Amino acid sequence: MLITLGGIVVLVTIYLMVKQYETRLVLFCAGMVLALCAGQPMAPFLAFSHAMKENKLFESIVSVMGFAMVMKLTQCDQHLIRYLVRGLKRVGPLLIPASVLVTFFINTSITSSAGCSAAVGAILIPLMLASGIHPAIAAAAIYVATYGAILNPGYAQVALVAEVAKVSNMDVVSNHFVAMLVSILIGAVSLFVVAVLLKEHKGYVLPADKRIQDDDFKINPIKAVVPLIPLTLLILGSTGLVPPFKQLAISHAMIIGAFFGFLVTWTSPQKISKEFWHGAGDAFGHVFGIIICALVFVEGLKAVGVIQAITDLMVGTPAIAKISSAFGPFILGIMCGSGDAAAVAFNRAVTPEAVRFGLTAMDMGSTAAIAGALGRSMSPIAGGMIICSAFAGCSPLDAAKRNAPGMILACISVLVLLLYK
Repeated sequence: MLITLGGIVVLVTIYLMVKQYETRLVLFCAGMVLALCAGQPMAPFLAFSHAMKENKLFESIVSVMGFAMVMKLTQCDQHLIRYLVRGLKRVGPLLIPASVLVTFFINTSITSSAGCSAAVGAILIPLMLASGIHPAIAAAAIYVATYGAILNPGYAQVALVAEVAKVSNMDVVSNHFVAMLVSILIGAVSLFVVAVLLKEHKGYVLPADKRIQDDDFKINPIKAVVPLIPLTLLILGSTGLVPPFKQLAISHAMIIGAFFGFLVTWTSPQKISKEFWHGAGDAFGHVFGIIICALVFVEGLKAVGVIQAITDLMVGTPAIAKISSAFGPFILGIMCGSGDAAAVAFNRAVTPEAVRFGLTAMDMGSTAAIAGALGRSMSPIAGGMIICSAFAGCSPLDAAKRNAPGMILACISVLVLLLYK
C-alpha cells in the first residue's frame, strides 16, 4: 500500500515540475507527505539537517558560482567568448557543429546552463542567423552544449558524485572525460545532419532590422584567458605536472581566478567581493537548495519503501540498473526541464548501492548526472532553451525537437562507455 502511495506521489511530483512549479518547494513538500504517510514525520527534517552540514559539497559549489559572477562583472567571460567566436565567422554551415563545441568548452567555466545560454547565445545565435542558418537550429546548437559544466571539478553534480563514491572531484572528471567528449561530438554531428536533412543549414534570410551590427568591443587576449585559470590550476595539480598545485582545493583555485580577474581588469575590489559573495549566495539558494530538497524527497521515498523496492528490483536484474541509471534521469530531465533535480535524487537514493548491481558508484553517478543534463538539453521547458529560442525568434519546442536525435544517441553512448566497459 505504501509503495503504491509512493508511486502516486512521485507521479504528482513529476507533473508539478513539468508545470514548472518551484522545484525546491515541490521536492520538499513531496518528501514531507511521503514521510507523514509512513509515520516518520522527523525523517525529512533530519535529512534537511544532514544536507546543511555537507561542508565539502558546499565549498565547491559556492566558490564556482562566486567565480562565475566575478567573470561576468569583469567581462572576462565576454572576452573569452568573442575571442573564440572570431575564428568561426567564415566556416559556413560548419558553424553549427563549431558553435556546439565552442559553447560546450565555454560552459566548463560558465557553469550555469541558463547563464551560458544568455552569454553565448547573445553572440553566436545572431552570427548563425546572419550566416543563413535556420533559427531553430541556431537555438538548438547553443543549448545542446550546455552540459560542459560536468567537466568542471567544482560543478555541483561532480561534487555530489565524488561525495557518494568517496573519491576526489578530479577522479570523477577523469573517469567520465572520454564519455563526455564522445557525447558532445555525437550531439554536434547529429544536429548538423538534422540541419542538412531539413535543408536548414543555409538559405535563411535574416530580416533587415535584426541583422548584426558590428560594435566597438575590443578583445583582450589576457582577459580571455582569466576564466580558464582555475580549471588549468586544478588540472596541472591533479596530473602532477606542477606538484605544488596538488594542494589546491577547488575553492582555492576559484579565489585565485577571481584575484587574477582583479589584476587584469583593475575592477574595484569592493565590487569583486560583492559579486563573488552574491554568486556564492545564489549557489546556496538555487543549486544547493535543490540538493537539500532532493534529499528530503529521497528520505520520504525511503520511508515508504520505494527506494528499497527499486533497489531489490535492480539487484535481481542488473540490466535494469544500468539502463535506469541513464534513462531514468534522462526522461525526468526532459519532462522537468532540470537535469539537476533528477540526477541528484537518483544519486542520493540509488547510487550508494551501486556495488550491489555490480557497478561502481562513480560510474553510476556520472551516468545519471550526464544523462539528466542530456535530457534537459532537449527539454522545451528548460530555462536555457527558452532563452536561446527567444534570441533566435523560434519556438522552444522546435529547437528541442532538433536536439532530440543527438541527445538520445549521446545518452546511449554514455551508458555504453561508462556502464558496459
